[in-house]
Amino acid sequence: MSDAIKAEKLTSWGIPFDEYLVVSGPCSAESEEQVLATAKGLAELGRVNMLRAGIWKPRTRPGSFEGVGKEGLYWLKQAGKEVGLPVTCEVATPQHVEEALEAGIDVLWIGARTTVNPFSVQPIADALKGVDIPVMVKNPINPDIELWLGALERVQTSGITKLAAIHRGFTAYKKSRFRNKPNWKIPIELRRRVPSLPIICDPSHICGTRALIQEVAQTALDLTFDGLMIESHIDPDSALSDAKQQLKPKALGKVLAALQTKKEKAGSEQAAYLDNMRGILDQIDTALLGLIRQRMDVSRSIGAFKKANGISVYQPKRWKQTLQQRIRQGKELGLDEDFVLRVYQYVHEESIRHQESGASDLTGERD
Repeated sequence: MSDAIKAEKLTSWGIPFDEYLVVSGPCSAESEEQVLATAKGLAELGRVNMLRAGIWKPRTRPGSFEGVGKEGLYWLKQAGKEVGLPVTCEVATPQHVEEALEAGIDVLWIGARTTVNPFSVQPIADALKGVDIPVMVKNPINPDIELWLGALERVQTSGITKLAAIHRGFTAYKKSRFRNKPNWKIPIELRRRVPSLPIICDPSHICGTRALIQEVAQTALDLTFDGLMIESHIDPDSALSDAKQQLKPKALGKVLAALQTKKEKAGSEQAAYLDNMRGILDQIDTALLGLIRQRMDVSRSIGAFKKANGISVYQPKRWKQTLQQRIRQGKELGLDEDFVLRVYQYVHEESIRHQESGASDLTGERD
């Protein structure tokens, strides 16, 4: 557990919300009319709690739309005033911080490309000294929880007390159905280390396509995340950035209406603590089962390979080496030797079953 981060509850931000916070708005502020029209559409839903828009857009390649800059801050703030919603935008430099504060932006967030570099985070943290404003920090583009924690710690050290993490997935190096792999075990570990830290999920950037947003948003709520940040545009197909992952306000309303929450109100401080800890256990178990399933998928592939090359499924020498290594690793982690032995005996038996299945149908898994 991290003692360096002591986060306040999301309710301390002064933003009313129901069971979970909903942040929405266009990927990019493109015009004053576009921002306002989107804001009005979102306000009609009665479920969005904060309006967002990208003002400065760090793009992977030069030559694409990189945001309207400072002028967009005032479009965003004015739209928020008209519909009665606080507003938030990304900042990537100390100048961005200064200009956003000058425009009266209510909440700031630090993006994934910034979080990955402590040399970029520290000047932003320095610019926030003496400021009382909520700050959200997205995970770095690579699955490094220490970088994520480090960025949060740097911001808190500057005096920021209202902190939240945003989970937006991690760069996928292989083809995936997601734009950025969710890799749920990373935010689960963050929750374990800092139980008080609010975590908001950004399904838009995880998915890269609007068709998957409801699925990912539901998973986040099942894992007891504290909020969702989902991109919305009055006319997504004409958007200047990330068109495929943005929803029309009415479509967002349908997604939100279909989501279910598992959170229950606790009757006491002790019950709330137990509820939170049990929620973390549920998250870890979900991730554990997912990893076991991945292991079995690999076993099926290995079984198919062995079948094609005339290799026996059961390899006693390999099994003995694996078991000795896992017992040694378990000891280093403080796990009982007999416990590790029993767990891996069951894992090995199931793995053999999947290898034999892979050998029979050539569809693939493990050991």
